[in-house]
Amino acid sequence: MSERRLPVRPNLDQLRHQAKELLRQIRSGDAVAVAELKACCPEKSDLSEVKLADAQFALARSYGAPSWTRLVQSCRLIDAIWNDDLEAVREMVEKHPYLLHEDARIQRSNWGPPMSYAANLGRDGIVEMLHELGATDHAHALGRATLQTKIGTARRLHAMMGRPPVPEDALGGPAYTLSADGTALMFELGAKTHDDRGRRIAPVDVVLETDSRNPSAKHDILEMYAQHGLTLPDTPTMALHRGRIDLLAEHLRRDPQMLRRTFSHEEIYPPEMGCHDEVLATHGTPLAGTTLLHMCVDYDEMEIARWLLDRGMDVDAKAAVDADGFGGHTALFATVVSQPNFWMNHKGTPQVAPFTQLLLDRGANPNARASLRKQLHPGYGEEAMHEYRDVTPLSWGERFHKQIFVSKVAMEMIAARGGRGRAG
Repeated sequence: MSERRLPVRPNLDQLRHQAKELLRQIRSGDAVAVAELKACCPEKSDLSEVKLADAQFALARSYGAPSWTRLVQSCRLIDAIWNDDLEAVREMVEKHPYLLHEDARIQRSNWGPPMSYAANLGRDGIVEMLHELGATDHAHALGRATLQTKIGTARRLHAMMGRPPVPEDALGGPAYTLSADGTALMFELGAKTHDDRGRRIAPVDVVLETDSRNPSAKHDILEMYAQHGLTLPDTPTMALHRGRIDLLAEHLRRDPQMLRRTFSHEEIYPPEMGCHDEVLATHGTPLAGTTLLHMCVDYDEMEIARWLLDRGMDVDAKAAVDADGFGGHTALFATVVSQPNFWMNHKGTPQVAPFTQLLLDRGANPNARASLRKQLHPGYGEEAMHEYRDVTPLSWGERFHKQIFVSKVAMEMIAARGGRGRAG
């Protein structure tokens, strides 16, 4: 049986269309569809007699639901929470008490049971009503409210729980979403950067490696860690992560070659802060062996990028080349394939390419060449290593295996300045 997962907000009409399409495929003898039916209805031998109810049942089972009715309940419950319809939620939970404790999306997920799901959205009335009806997922709901920066909801949940000490991993959720307000709340409620034995528990690795991009919040979180007793590495790369131009200026004073230096993966993502390998440290164009200017592009640090260029940094500074011949790319490549591009494409926000504009205006070569290889974080749905030999910024974008990371606007700007792609 195939395994499907409901989206955060499932659409019942779409599920009905899926069931009708599955029925059509079963009746036409599609092998995958027939296997899906047989997995839950082995007695169905005559495909011409299969009914819509059978297809609905098979579809529901593929989503982890015991029945089509349960799948419909999940959709209606989630819609009621999104619509802040307290009475509809109450009616469903009182009529079907098991809904109170099962995951709102049926299969186990981060969004959790109904109270936790409501906490994600800051639906305080629904949270309090489910608490009164006997919900027990308070700790998970508190973590989700904090992660989603629903601070008022988080405070209510903490009070409902009797204001217990927060767990050691309380800073992890807001670190992943770069929620500065959530981080501040956790410190207010007693979170610590070190455990009782003096070991670091502040999730610096999560802050640096998350796929989120919010420079000001990232700066604030790292400063809160420092204010609460965590010693961060005194390096140019950490100064950039912190958004601290004052610290960068001091590093430049001590090391005039800083603008020409390339930095290893370990310097950008320090292991002593819990950081991981190049795949788990989420970024677009490879950062290992790059300059501070390359880092600025993927981490959306425009002010620092301008500061570096104003102090004489070479706009075409190249990354180091490894033993296999990969590297040598300029920061312009990173404007074409980057984590900020992913979020613009994923959210459908207006396409902008300020770093491309900045670098081209400062004289960046639109036809620089390099060889790159990239393996994306497994969370993006694939784990293969891809190699791109002798590409320009444009052909890097044209050939990249996950186009959601590619900025079409950046490519248009580069092409307008004489950049050449595959045909060139």
